[in-house]
Amino acid sequence: MAAYHALIQLVALSGFLGSMGATVAQTLPPRVGSNVDLAAMLKDAQANPAQLESLVKSGAKVATFCASCHGDGGNSAKPDVPNLAGQNAAYLLEEMRQFMDGRRRDTEFKQRLIKVLSPQEKIGLNLYYSRQSVTHKPAANPALAAKGQAIYKKECADCHEDDGRGTDKVARVAGQQLEYLNHTLNAYRTGSSLRSNRQMTTTVRSLSEPDVSAVAAYMASMK
Repeated sequence: MAAYHALIQLVALSGFLGSMGATVAQTLPPRVGSNVDLAAMLKDAQANPAQLESLVKSGAKVATFCASCHGDGGNSAKPDVPNLAGQNAAYLLEEMRQFMDGRRRDTEFKQRLIKVLSPQEKIGLNLYYSRQSVTHKPAANPALAAKGQAIYKKECADCHEDDGRGTDKVARVAGQQLEYLNHTLNAYRTGSSLRSNRQMTTTVRSLSEPDVSAVAAYMASMK
């Protein structure tokens, strides 16, 4: 039954994207094959204001199909699903590419959705999310977050930056969903993570479970 609903959604998505294409065709470059250099496309778009705005608008339309999990504007509707708002577009693009080539796996619907999108729509979606603001949630336990701040500065800031906003190669963690952070960090700590990142694994394995809870509380409370 779940697969059936996913198929229905994909059929609807295909029709939606087809109708959308005529609207943006005059301002976007022509659709190209799957071997396109998406990173180069992203850089070109960021250097071209008119193209950038057109791609962001198309990305906002595609994002409606992601909102049931990742929330309106990329602020997740589910505590175990990451926010996409405010993430660096280049970082999001690399994550998308890992879903595309099988290095990362998720729901069947997400895998198929990404494959359905054109290169322009992939770029537009990532640009759209990168320009959204993260909804700030103050720490529910300020004492725990304060403990986590010290751990963060020692173990995490060199890569994720002092403000937690990451880079084009490192995830933004500031304002991320608390449950998602706890789950992801503990997966690295126990060796059960499906992702391969030697530095993350080495760093997080040196932390205790209470340390992980503290640093997750701090990261979730960052603006």
